[in-house]
Amino acid sequence: MVEKKVTWLELFCDLLYVAAISKSTNVLLNVDEGEILFVNLLKFNLIFIPVWWAWVGQTMFVNRFGKDKYHERFLLILQMVFVLILISSLSVDFDRYYIPFLVGYIGVRALTAIQYLLVVIKGKNEQNTAAYFLATRFWIGIFISTCSIFFSSWFKYVVLYLGIIVDIFIPIIGRKYLRKHPVNSSHLFERFGLLTLILFGESIISILSVLHPEIGSWKSIGYSVFSFSIIISLWWQYFDNLEKKIDKSVKTTGQIILYGHLFIYISLCMIAASIQLLFNKEMSYYFILNFIFCATFIYFLSTTVVFHKYRHQNHKLKIFHLGLFLSIIFSFFIFDLIIHVPGLIILLQINVFFVIYAKVSA
Repeated sequence: MVEKKVTWLELFCDLLYVAAISKSTNVLLNVDEGEILFVNLLKFNLIFIPVWWAWVGQTMFVNRFGKDKYHERFLLILQMVFVLILISSLSVDFDRYYIPFLVGYIGVRALTAIQYLLVVIKGKNEQNTAAYFLATRFWIGIFISTCSIFFSSWFKYVVLYLGIIVDIFIPIIGRKYLRKHPVNSSHLFERFGLLTLILFGESIISILSVLHPEIGSWKSIGYSVFSFSIIISLWWQYFDNLEKKIDKSVKTTGQIILYGHLFIYISLCMIAASIQLLFNKEMSYYFILNFIFCATFIYFLSTTVVFHKYRHQNHKLKIFHLGLFLSIIFSFFIFDLIIHVPGLIILLQINVFFVIYAKVSA
């Protein structure tokens, strides 16, 4: 497999997307009567998914067809302008900023589709099948989402996200075409790994911005230490798998990697938010308990699925390991449901799980 390196411009672009993800995560910090309202959970996903898909679209293009030529750099820089427009529109008051959100998202997706069209025009025959399919089909989702501007009230969101859903499913529908031009697995894991690393950094910053240790307050210090320990355990588990356990020469469409990371990123945002919310004395005990264990379960399940296909045969996890991890999660959860424990104990339990998960799986 030909080596493909991540460019500095890609990394610079990642910073904008991480800023967008960070703003979307703030939606989860809006609490009402000790709980995150369902509407805010919904808004988080409705904001997060388009941001994730905009980043994935450009990443997958660069992985398959990117040459770091001047016209590609120009189009990526132009995309970054639309990402900035997208970032400016991210708010709990989603309806008020709907138009700039739509302009930002459509601008990014349209430029990605144009890049595929340029590949069709200039590319070789073996590239044309995959590039042509994506270049022509992506416009379907873009067109549907754009039509949302002609509707009012809640129905415009239905039209917008119908287009986004169609857009997301296009690569799945076209797997037979994409198999003819498989992804560069090494480059793709590197791209997703770098974004994950930046998200870990953002998680630490957001956690420490809330958890300021006070003199003599061992509880506050304990929250800080356990919170940082969780992030370290997550880093250990993820990057040890990435570097030591997987075969990056495997030729696939990369769809398990890209769709699986949607849930990895959502769970990381939930874990970062839940750690901060645990420090909030006004939070409902049973709500935050369900929230943090749900986030932990999503992270465990999504990382297991993503890495399993690419693991070297001698490193594949067995059913026994799956049973072990699930039994630990559910044992802690059921215990906490029966006995009301302090937030520090919940953090300690999450720490224990992730340390065991990291040690066994990596």
